[in-house]
Amino acid sequence: MVFVQVERAVKFFPREDGSYMLVLNGVSFETKEQGITCLLGPSGCGKSTLLNVIAGLERVDQGRVEIVSNHNELGTRPPQLGYVFQDPRLLNWKRVEDNLNFALKGMAIPRAEWDDRLNKYLEMVGLLEFRKQYPLYLSGGMRQRVGLARALVIEPDILLMDEPYSKLDQLTARKLREDTLEICARLKHSTLLVTHDVEEAAYMGDRIVIFSARPAQIVEVLDNPFSPLARDLDDVRFIQFKKQLLQTVLNLVQEKEEA
Repeated sequence: MVFVQVERAVKFFPREDGSYMLVLNGVSFETKEQGITCLLGPSGCGKSTLLNVIAGLERVDQGRVEIVSNHNELGTRPPQLGYVFQDPRLLNWKRVEDNLNFALKGMAIPRAEWDDRLNKYLEMVGLLEFRKQYPLYLSGGMRQRVGLARALVIEPDILLMDEPYSKLDQLTARKLREDTLEICARLKHSTLLVTHDVEEAAYMGDRIVIFSARPAQIVEVLDNPFSPLARDLDDVRFIQFKKQLLQTVLNLVQEKEEA
């Protein structure tokens, strides 16, 4: 059991004039223990900031962000986190396999496990035959798949994804979403996906946490009525759910503008 619990999280960023900008304004929610929790909200509202707090790259000024786990009770290792960025952030002078090995080495994974893990996760993302290739010779979608494999190869308990499809063309993004959804359903860990795309949230999210504009507050938390592998973008029922989600977001935007 591993999930993220956020309670009344508050985060400020300093301005050039010495004042402070409120970014997160008392944010509270829990992720699902298994499945994808989507953080949906307008650009610049603080979703990526919160993801960085969960990753330990930032700290909240008030409140609590905790990775809840029974690992310590069981006497096993602490929870591991994998991170997939908007840009793959690969080492272009290293081959695909060496990018994954770099992550394995950084997490002190025994070298005897490296090759089995490389084969498993490169095959999972459809890139096993490209393990000897350099990233610069791969397409944008393939590089993002390498970034996903690098996050998965350490076998994280929680997978963090910060708008990983936002810089891909529509067809490539759609295929990668389908594959990621299948992978996450198979691995059954807790995943957080940041997005400002309503269709992406409806398709990817088992739980959808809707943020207001900055300073961010949680305005609604919805559980997806469709199971991961039953989400058909062309299905009339799914389209209706997507429209309802879009209308919810539009209503929130209008309320914010009128306030």
